[in-house]
Amino acid sequence: MTAASPDRRRFLTAGAAVLGAAASAQLWLPGTARAAGTPLPDGVFTLGVSSGDPLPDGIVLWTRLAPDPLDGGGMPDEVFPVEWELAEDERFHRSVCRGTAQARPEFGHSVHVDVRGLRPDRPYWYRFRAGGQLSPAGRTRTAPHPHQRGGSLRVALASCQNWQHGYFTPYADMLGQDPDFVLFVGDYIYESAPSSTAVRRHEGKGEPYTLEQYRNRYAQYRTDPDLAAMHANAPWVVTFDDHEVDNDWAGEIPQDPDKQSHDAFVARLTAAFQAYYEHMPVRPSAIPDGPHIQMYRRLEFGRLARLNVLDTRQFRSDQASTQEGAESPSTTMLGAEQKQWLLDGLHDSPARWNLIASQIMMAETDLLPGDGKLWYYDAWDGYQTERNALLEEFAGIRNPVVLSGDRHLTMISDLKEDFADPDSDVVGAEFVGTSISSNGDQDQDAFHAQWDPLKADNPHWKVIDAHRGYHLFDIRCDGIDAAVRVVDTVVRPQAMASTLARLRVETDEPGVQVV
Repeated sequence: MTAASPDRRRFLTAGAAVLGAAASAQLWLPGTARAAGTPLPDGVFTLGVSSGDPLPDGIVLWTRLAPDPLDGGGMPDEVFPVEWELAEDERFHRSVCRGTAQARPEFGHSVHVDVRGLRPDRPYWYRFRAGGQLSPAGRTRTAPHPHQRGGSLRVALASCQNWQHGYFTPYADMLGQDPDFVLFVGDYIYESAPSSTAVRRHEGKGEPYTLEQYRNRYAQYRTDPDLAAMHANAPWVVTFDDHEVDNDWAGEIPQDPDKQSHDAFVARLTAAFQAYYEHMPVRPSAIPDGPHIQMYRRLEFGRLARLNVLDTRQFRSDQASTQEGAESPSTTMLGAEQKQWLLDGLHDSPARWNLIASQIMMAETDLLPGDGKLWYYDAWDGYQTERNALLEEFAGIRNPVVLSGDRHLTMISDLKEDFADPDSDVVGAEFVGTSISSNGDQDQDAFHAQWDPLKADNPHWKVIDAHRGYHLFDIRCDGIDAAVRVVDTVVRPQAMASTLARLRVETDEPGVQVV
């Protein structure tokens, strides 16, 4: 995407003042009328607005009517019309299109508008109205034309935002960096029960299991002001990991099968996926079918980048518990259909950069100093045969770069064709983004005392660190410039941000270099 225009930058610096003014205004859009029937409660736009999955000619616009967000939403059990408008300017003088969507109780009164017919590679502003109440204004952006060559793309990689571990302060810095889109690779919420010692206490009385409980948990997270502002200022591309449902779940197997029967966990999956769809700016193609949701998908950004978004939870085999199990050829992370979809998309890609959004780390983490191996079985290390076959395929792919989360650490690595052979070829690069807040403010000295001795057994690691933050990528034809952006604290509502490390991936030269 091209550089931001001056008016786009002014919109950012106006920040909360613009959003606050829009939220309190009571202006009528041309040709609108009050909805007949039951009047809406006041304050229906408590959860803000967001957009997602940009196409060259389209974008998804999202909101949810929820005047009492932490208590089921607070909406009457009726269908309400919600008007939407999209414009070329932040003051909505140049309106492009408008329409009316239905906020239905069976979808938590969420609204997903899949707008098409837009111009590629440009900003748009949008807003909603319901019952005379006007939402905050949001800004979004379409993807470049499919045949566009050159240009640039700025992407922010985020994951793992635990409400109880801290405030989401990295988003305040991310907002100022003005990414073209945010790639969120999992753990948008955490399913843990409220803790009396938490920085911020989860709502409710225990873990969520029902649809209303998951709705309340998402709504609580959506009220974080820094997260809300980032949603309102750039489109998001999202996928889930485990904590949106249950820690370390796999397929239809919970973390603790002795405590959750199969039928009970299927009901939990059904509720969790429904609430996920209701709170994410994704297309109606992601409407869940019971305990199943279509989440792996592909987005194009001209000829510059193809983004393959994976689902590493629904189709995986249960986690191994031994090294022998991790090396078994019968285990799968992606399932046969998704794996073939990924390989087809990589091999026929016209793009300069082939990006893979993987919820969990692909590069090896050997936790055993000296001879032998010890792996995390929940990550790709626990699915050795499929991971190694995929890395062999990377040798024939142009510029594969994996963008991951889950680990609550920054771990930036070369991807090797065979991690068992230190002399094997480098076939790609992986950026494991640190968490937004999960693990809180870690003791950095203790972290390095634990992890630095493992570097000799993991020579492919280029940067490891335990600060909270996110990764920022400037993608161009000749290379990717990456910055690890970190904050000094997440236990207070404000923080200072800085660049911990800068890295570079050169085009057609596999691997990553510290600058």
